[in-house]
Amino acid sequence: MKTLPYLKPHAKSRIALSPQPTVTRPNVRSPLTVPAAVTLLDVAREAGVSPSTVSRILNGTARVTSDKRQAVETAISKLDFKPNLFARSLKTGTTMTIGILAQDIESPFYTRAMKGIETGLLGSGYAPIIVSGHWDAREEAERVRLLMTRRIDGVVILTGHMDDAQIVEFARHQPIVVTGRHLDSHNIIAIKLDQVRGGYLATRHLISLGHRRIAHIAGVRDHDDAKDRYQGYLQAHEEAGLTPDPELVVQGDFTEPGGLFAMTRLLDGGRSFSAVFCANDQSAFGARVVLYRRGIRVPDDVSLVGVDDLPAAAYLTPPITTVRQPIYEMGLYAAHALLGMLGHAAEEVHVPPLELIVRETTRRV
Repeated sequence: MKTLPYLKPHAKSRIALSPQPTVTRPNVRSPLTVPAAVTLLDVAREAGVSPSTVSRILNGTARVTSDKRQAVETAISKLDFKPNLFARSLKTGTTMTIGILAQDIESPFYTRAMKGIETGLLGSGYAPIIVSGHWDAREEAERVRLLMTRRIDGVVILTGHMDDAQIVEFARHQPIVVTGRHLDSHNIIAIKLDQVRGGYLATRHLISLGHRRIAHIAGVRDHDDAKDRYQGYLQAHEEAGLTPDPELVVQGDFTEPGGLFAMTRLLDGGRSFSAVFCANDQSAFGARVVLYRRGIRVPDDVSLVGVDDLPAAAYLTPPITTVRQPIYEMGLYAAHALLGMLGHAAEEVHVPPLELIVRETTRRV
């Protein structure tokens, strides 16, 4: 292989340079002038009232005539006044922020729940601050402590591994709404759905279609929801007079990669099965990829069921049969419940029970 020598320009050669492009810059005043912030005193002068009256109106504690209130609101609008939330928090002891402890903000489950919380807080003046605990009890506790150092007004805990005693301790300082557990204590509202029923509905559906060897991809180890759904799986078998094969139960972790690895272990294990109940939709998504790669048709060769009814479940090929969990409604409920604990009127939210949604990944055998 020949190596080309470096090219040397001829002595008489000339390199024609392109003219530099013309850059048109906006006419910027120098030095940069920053408009002064509008203060509460400016609003008071514009409205023709005292600063204390403006302050009480902003805090909702003033009893003033309608003409004064209208004058203040007009001045605020005209001057585009933005209250100093930091100064206001020092005076009122509130920051108008809500802490949200999720487990994985990339998970569509938590995205859906946080959408419900966001909707529930609309119009309340409260803003959410979101952190993740990553299914680790110690990290979850550290995240909640971090939120408290930010002087949040309350906390929503979306599932997790923290023990009840730790949550009760946190509730001595902040009102807390927690999902995924039963917990009766001061300053705490807890909501837990019947996850045993979720596992039962999924497995009973498969049994009703004639399946007798049903595999199960479990959720996060030692997580209450995962354990409850497994109990539902066992309950449906017992009711039908069937004994599930323990070799067909494999550990997952509620994620797509976890479902992929679990399905790979199932297939490589050599045990026959005609259906799989996955502990959640994300596990089912991962399992579906392995079946596709192995040339195993869904539902012709293997039926597949998940839990959650995530938005993507209805748009895969084929659309996934699943147990719908009211994730959005749980978030909405948590937001309204916390607002009520903070002294704000909020409508009561009805959280429906889990429901089987039959699509195209299950068939009769």
